[in-house]
Amino acid sequence: MLKQIRPALVLLTALTVVTGLAYPLAMTGLAGVIFPAKAAGSLIERDGTIVGSRLIGQTFAGAGYFHGRPSATTAPDPADASKTVPAPYNAANSSGSNLGPTSAALAERVKGDRDTLKAENAAAPVPVDLVTTSGSGLDPEISPQAADFQIPRIAKARNLPQDRLRELVASHVEGRTLGLLGEPRVNVLALNLALEDLVRR
Repeated sequence: MLKQIRPALVLLTALTVVTGLAYPLAMTGLAGVIFPAKAAGSLIERDGTIVGSRLIGQTFAGAGYFHGRPSATTAPDPADASKTVPAPYNAANSSGSNLGPTSAALAERVKGDRDTLKAENAAAPVPVDLVTTSGSGLDPEISPQAADFQIPRIAKARNLPQDRLRELVASHVEGRTLGLLGEPRVNVLALNLALEDLVRR
């Protein structure tokens, strides 16, 4: 019996070392050499301070900023650990809401968000990504249409010409990956940082 167990244990140990330790360390080291910024989390630094990541959305609540998609992520309720409370863009709890198209709660939330957005810009249809959450709840990007939709509100809050804001959005549109994958998109954090630079000039 020992003759049969010994090879199995040796193989288990060898595979654990190779696939569980050596390979991950080699890939992490290689990624750090070839793609140092991406391997470090695609962090964005401003005036010596890290303000976020290109990969994870964050909340911008002021009228003078572009807003991202709604986020359905949650966190434990500080008052009762058995319950959760909304915590938008909580990277420790990436998830969707799991509410389906027949959910009354989802329909009510989407209608409320749509009505709020229509009050800000009645002239344009509300882009779907401004009222729906992504599967991860961490989406850092919105469609160019969603960014354009917000221009009247931001122009009013910042006292800026709408044409200048349209140029800003257009300059931050990223095309499809490799020309085929995904859809054109705008990174909300990068766009808001560029907006701050525009206001400072």
